[in-house]
Amino acid sequence: MKHWDAWTIIWNIIGVTGQIVFTSRVVVQWFVTEKKKQVVMPDAYWWLSIAGSLMLLLFAVFYDKHYVIIFSYAFPWIPYARNLIINHRHREAHLDCAKCGKSCPPDAKFCSECGTLLAPQNAAAPA
Repeated sequence: MKHWDAWTIIWNIIGVTGQIVFTSRVVVQWFVTEKKKQVVMPDAYWWLSIAGSLMLLLFAVFYDKHYVIIFSYAFPWIPYARNLIINHRHREAHLDCAKCGKSCPPDAKFCSECGTLLAPQNAAAPA
């Protein structure tokens, strides 16, 4: 029978919580996709991915100590963080329609809501 000391219990709680957080990202993504009726990867998906994988990495390094588990959680946070950066830059590049206020994709020429011609962000204001 395995002896369960305080550290064993704490590390098991961290491991289970990490797995719950990591798994919850799929539920969040599914919910948002169903709500919008199109496949969507919300920022919460990437934040939950980072949090869950880092918790599981801590569990692997400090408790499990198995190189396969450590290696499997050592690097995935890199593309998760990169996706957050890309999402942020894309959102910042959106153009706001002067007529209706809708946020339009950076490459849009016309507002999808009202059809107004969109001015590029770096266009000089008329003198």
